[in-house]
Amino acid sequence: MEAGPGMERFQAAMVLGAVGDALGYGHTGRENGTGGLGHLVLSPAEWPVSDNTIMHMATAEALTTDYWCLDDLYREMVRAYVHAVEKLPDRRPDPATLEGCSQLKPDNYLLAWHTPFNEKGSGFGAATKAMCIGLRYWKPERLDTLVEVSIECGRMTHNHPTGFLGSLCTALFVAFAAQGKPLVQWGRDMLRALPRAEDYCKRTIRHMAEYQEHWFYFEAKWQFYLEERKISEDTENKAVFPDNYNAEERDRTYRKWSSEGRGGRRGHDAPMIAYDALLAAGSSWDELCRHAMFHGGESGATGSIAGCLFGLLHGLDAIPRGLYQELEHREQLQELGTALYRLSTEEK
Repeated sequence: MEAGPGMERFQAAMVLGAVGDALGYGHTGRENGTGGLGHLVLSPAEWPVSDNTIMHMATAEALTTDYWCLDDLYREMVRAYVHAVEKLPDRRPDPATLEGCSQLKPDNYLLAWHTPFNEKGSGFGAATKAMCIGLRYWKPERLDTLVEVSIECGRMTHNHPTGFLGSLCTALFVAFAAQGKPLVQWGRDMLRALPRAEDYCKRTIRHMAEYQEHWFYFEAKWQFYLEERKISEDTENKAVFPDNYNAEERDRTYRKWSSEGRGGRRGHDAPMIAYDALLAAGSSWDELCRHAMFHGGESGATGSIAGCLFGLLHGLDAIPRGLYQELEHREQLQELGTALYRLSTEEK
């Protein structure tokens, strides 16, 4: 059995998710390019994290409590999200996240996490708070638990397939990274897990009629993407990129993948842009930032997903210290990484 990455990698995943978020969230309106990454110091006053990181930490906090069963875990998540949302107003939070959290019922023991189907719940917010679920349940034999927890986590705030399949996607990608699975296979293997997700949703018999209408969209968008990069088949192919994949071309491409002309806005294309950036960047952090943290769309969302995955794959060694030394919540993020590492490796 694969031993998985060490504790430092789990810490790096939590920390770099927040670094990617702060860079992407803060770059909007600054023309810093990426030339100055080595000289940047991400201080909380100048480069705060967004609600992406606050909500991701809330998920990780729930996952590191002493829960007896998954229903207890979901009650913990509800508590953590309701608490997190009280701290969000000063951070220009994503309206969908606020609306989703307002539907949670922390005082209702049985139905705390049952929220109504939401026609507007297709945004990226479910995807950006779920990466740590892949840290907690990364082992292949925990796949069913990962599927269930990521769907419930996603639909607490984004009860729409395009939204909550985003949380399944980011959790799976993190698990694949921890398993050492080759990057080009991640997209295909994620699509292979979708029938499990559908089975789970059918077993919980909530909103299936509304889901049915939107389910295919997520799958179709990803299928098109994998074909575009020539990695839809089980071959050892490398991803194929356009000859001139500069910033302008990337923005055009990201808008094309999105459904509202703003790259990374929804649950399917936020992980897609992060994945594309990882495929393009290899082990280069600067290159990753150019693709995932500095574009014209939701770069806080794509940055947090890409940063988290990069941290798990490559650690902090190549990252300029100024980017994480004074980072907001750094110590807490590291502690959460440590706790998730212990829980995922000690598991019976």
